[in-house]
Amino acid sequence: MSREFSLYLDALRFLAALMVVVYHMNMRWLSTEILPLSGHGHAAVMVFFVLSGYVISTIHAKRENTPAEYWASRLSRFYSLAIPVVLATPLLDLAGAALRPDIYQGWTTHGLAPVRIATSLAWLNEVWTISIMSFSNTPYWSLCYEMWYYIMFAVCVFTAGRTRVLLLAGCALVVGPKILLLAPVWAMGVVVHRWRLLQRTSFATGLALFLGSIVAFGLFQHYRLTDLGSAWMRSLVGETWHHQLTFSRFALTDYLLGMIVAAHFVGARAVAPMLLGRILVPLERPIRWLAGYTFSLYLMHQPLLLFFGAAIGGDPAGYLYFFEVLGAILVTVWLAGSITEGRRHLLRARLLARLQSLQGSRWLAARGAP
Repeated sequence: MSREFSLYLDALRFLAALMVVVYHMNMRWLSTEILPLSGHGHAAVMVFFVLSGYVISTIHAKRENTPAEYWASRLSRFYSLAIPVVLATPLLDLAGAALRPDIYQGWTTHGLAPVRIATSLAWLNEVWTISIMSFSNTPYWSLCYEMWYYIMFAVCVFTAGRTRVLLLAGCALVVGPKILLLAPVWAMGVVVHRWRLLQRTSFATGLALFLGSIVAFGLFQHYRLTDLGSAWMRSLVGETWHHQLTFSRFALTDYLLGMIVAAHFVGARAVAPMLLGRILVPLERPIRWLAGYTFSLYLMHQPLLLFFGAAIGGDPAGYLYFFEVLGAILVTVWLAGSITEGRRHLLRARLLARLQSLQGSRWLAARGAP
């Protein structure tokens, strides 16, 4: 991956996270006016899925080519932030709801808290037809999809033959239809990285893909094709199944959106060194810095939005209340993210040592060593 393309992906990652934040902040108790660019929340998650597939495939090819290295990175990345967020969210919800119960109406639930915590940390919130809320943290659903894509990718690259088939079948039996429906979108990122024909894309073709995909994305959003995909799915599976598919009910048009995003990545990769680098390289430090907080921003913003909305209070007819809440979210994400990022590296080192020890013991046992 070129330096310029890496910078572009980092910038895109942060912008996608911002789109999700704006989407969730588009609430009338916070702003009486509809926020600009507030209709791209689900599309931004599909960008994350394709991007995740690309990045995971890339780092596996470059450095994380053993199960121990791969899982030390994946688990430390998720759990260093997921554990404190999952534990803190119900506390924030209780405190915020005590101040402004109207804000939390329909956005959180406190029943069976131990079960919600356990399923959230085991990434089981969205298996089969269940959809367990991680309290008010709605965006947590996508992590419960992504972790299983990490698992299935690991099965594909670290096993072979009958073992691979059996493990993939086992994953399918555990996760059920919802997570499997969006797996092709995530896999598109892997295809963009691994398909050698796409790696040889010329500058002219890349420029056409880069610009054409932007136009295609704009048309996709303008004509609200996500809603059309939901309607198609309802007509195919019926109202009951459509409701139970929750975040996967848009899958039919998410495939098209995923292909648009994948085409954009192919084009951006081809033109980045000659075209995009002129803009991005001088901004490398702020882009890398902001990208480092993307995961924290994505995972923390929803419970913080509701809590600070309740704690600060204000007039939704003006702009001050909105920016006060947004500022409080960003400062909290910066403080918490600075702590969790430091702990992530320590956790990764410990996990790697433990996993390598287990891997070595298994290797010796397989050879009959005492």
